[in-house]
Amino acid sequence: QVQLVESGGGLVQPGGSLRLSCAASGSIFSINTMGWYRQAPGKERELVATIVGGGSTNYADSVKGRFTISRDNAKNTVYLQMNSLKPEDTAVYYCNADIWVVRGTAWYYYWGQGTQVTVSS
Repeated sequence: QVQLVESGGGLVQPGGSLRLSCAASGSIFSINTMGWYRQAPGKERELVATIVGGGSTNYADSVKGRFTISRDNAKNTVYLQMNSLKPEDTAVYYCNADIWVVRGTAWYYYWGQGTQVTVSS
């Protein structure tokens, strides 16, 4: 059993900052890619940023230069530092991880439950 638990969402004014965290727990043997996605009302879920075990990162064009993804492999945790937030960043943010469980036979993607981020004055 694997769980991903996000934290750090909330209400922030335009131009403000938030830091999201996502901790993976359970019978984990290894974690490959970890990432953040978001889904705004009436829109499809979209990729925000990903990071592989070695540290290479990938960002959506809309967040480049404003958001930073990082991870602590010892804690099985991924972070998303969000600066210069805009109203269009308002969405539910979901954590995602590619995990090989103990005694597993393949990599599987797991999702967190989501955390709301609202950018409004």
